[in-house]
Amino acid sequence: MSAESTPRQEAGRESGRDPEEFVEPVAEDAISAPDAQGRPRRVTRRFPLFTRDTARPEGGGRAAPGDAPAPARQWPVLTVLSGVGLGLLLTALDVFRVGTVLIGLSLLAGAVLRWALPDVGMLAVRSRFTDMITYGVLGLAIVLLALMAQPKPLLEIPFLDDTLHFTIRT
Repeated sequence: MSAESTPRQEAGRESGRDPEEFVEPVAEDAISAPDAQGRPRRVTRRFPLFTRDTARPEGGGRAAPGDAPAPARQWPVLTVLSGVGLGLLLTALDVFRVGTVLIGLSLLAGAVLRWALPDVGMLAVRSRFTDMITYGVLGLAIVLLALMAQPKPLLEIPFLDDTLHFTIRT
C-alpha cells in the first residue's frame, strides 16, 4: 500500500475498480472552481458558506406519471391555488366573507392533501408534518377570522370582545 492511498482505495484496486471513486468526501469551498476533470481546485474540510443543494421534501415527487403533461403532474398545488385564486376574486368582487372562507378552506384542503397523498408535487415545501401544520393553522385562522368579521359576525367569541374593550379602554 502506497503512502498516498487509503485502505479503501487499495480495496478498489484489488477488486478491479477505479481507485478514484473511493476518495473520501470533502466539502468544496464556495469559491473554488472545478478543473478540466470536474474536481475542485481547492478543497476544504470546513462547511461551505452557502448551501448548494438541498434534498427534496418528503412527498415532493410527481403526483402523476412523468409522461403526463405538467398541469396533471402538479394537480394538488393547482387545486389549492385555484381555490385561493377564486377566493381572492370573490373578495375583490365584494363578496368578502365567502371569498375569505374559500381561501381558508383551500388551505385546509392543502393540509388534507399533504396528509393523504404520498406524492403531492410542488405542494410539498417542507417536511410533511410542517406542511400539514402550516396549511392547517393558517387555513383555520383565516376561516375563523372570516366568520368573525364585522358587520353581522357569524361567530362570536365573548372573551375576544371583552379583551378588545379592555385594551382600548380610555
